[in-house]
Amino acid sequence: MYMNVLIATDGSELANKGVKQGLALAEKLGAKVTFLSVVAPLAPEAIRAAVASGIPDPIGGYDQQIEVDMKKRYAALEQEAAQYGITVDVLHEIDESPAEAIVRVAEMNACDLIVMASHGRRGFRKALLGSQTAEVLVHTNIPVLVIR
Repeated sequence: MYMNVLIATDGSELANKGVKQGLALAEKLGAKVTFLSVVAPLAPEAIRAAVASGIPDPIGGYDQQIEVDMKKRYAALEQEAAQYGITVDVLHEIDESPAEAIVRVAEMNACDLIVMASHGRRGFRKALLGSQTAEVLVHTNIPVLVIR
């Protein structure tokens, strides 16, 4: 059925529920797993403020910090995947739109299922806060397993 699963995670407690469900499903299906985290780029205002306060390369520093954070996150995810007997690929993207990055990476890697968590917000709260899960659902033809 599904042989190449993309699990989107931001490291939150809710996303970890999606990780566990995705890994359990992948184990049963014998599927390959790719973890993806998407981080927003450094805002132009933050770059200007950093330069004004004497930081010579704020983007480089930001990128290094993201790399450190991702290594920690992915070490824990790889350890968890190992408990299911699954080796995983780990990716991270810097993109203003996490949903667009998730869809793009899933398509580029020929994933046949996307697993992600959602708060399940509805109505005004969803409109106010936005929903990356809803955006993924709108912009992909790949099946999406939403964990709440």
